[in-house]
Amino acid sequence: MGILTDWITEWLKGLLIEGIMGNLEGLFDTVNVRVGEIAVQVGTTPAAWHAGVFSLIRQLSETVILPVAGLILTFVATYELIQMILEKNNMHEFDVANIYKWVFKTACAILILSNTFAIVNAVFDVSQSVIAQSAGLIQGSTDITPDMLAGLQATLEGMELGPLLGLFMQSLIIGFTMDALGIVIFVLVYGRMLEIYMLTSLAPIPVATLSNRELGSMGQNYLKSLFAVGFQGLLILICVAIYAVLIQGIATGGDPIGAVWGTIGYTVLLCFMLFKTGSISKSIFGAH
Repeated sequence: MGILTDWITEWLKGLLIEGIMGNLEGLFDTVNVRVGEIAVQVGTTPAAWHAGVFSLIRQLSETVILPVAGLILTFVATYELIQMILEKNNMHEFDVANIYKWVFKTACAILILSNTFAIVNAVFDVSQSVIAQSAGLIQGSTDITPDMLAGLQATLEGMELGPLLGLFMQSLIIGFTMDALGIVIFVLVYGRMLEIYMLTSLAPIPVATLSNRELGSMGQNYLKSLFAVGFQGLLILICVAIYAVLIQGIATGGDPIGAVWGTIGYTVLLCFMLFKTGSISKSIFGAH
């Protein structure tokens, strides 16, 4: 009877160890896949992300928003001309050279406004280039070597049936947390791209105010917001890369149960920091 009990116990232990290793190997694979997905998604320019949406945003910007921005620029230029004429003792000390300066400044403002869409996309091209270069470096650090998994399996083989059963249940919980992480990443990555499209669609309005010293803060803050949203993708990539490196400890730690719960903690922390990337990026670039 004792031999049968021992055989059943060893058989159950083998099943649990195989299940735990399968769950954890799948976890590591998921991490690498998530990093790869984020590298692709946040490293894609608005034009390449979805051609249909990009075309729609461009048409709206150039046919609906640009005429409104033209009216705003007309008001700004007229306001500046009146201020320039009146500031020198009601035209008693007026300098004709100022008219040429105003004409040149207005011409530059019109040129910038008419090329707003290209300028905005250039900002995102710069940020996406930086992200693409970083992605190549970060992805290589998330691999889990066979030696790490072999070390974990050796630790599991020395455990009793009860702890193995508990660890198996905990490994299932980690699988659910990874699914939740996938949803969070989906919302953040796609939400960021939708934010980019919305910022791009209204670009001509704040750009029309750039030429004025008093109203130009609107346009300046808009440009800061563009850079902040663009480089938010790099912060998202860095967060996931740090997470991927941290959970490698699950395969080398001496306490598998502690390592598993540590992974859950890292996952919750990652979700929190992903939501913080937007505010951190805006604070870096001084956008509000």
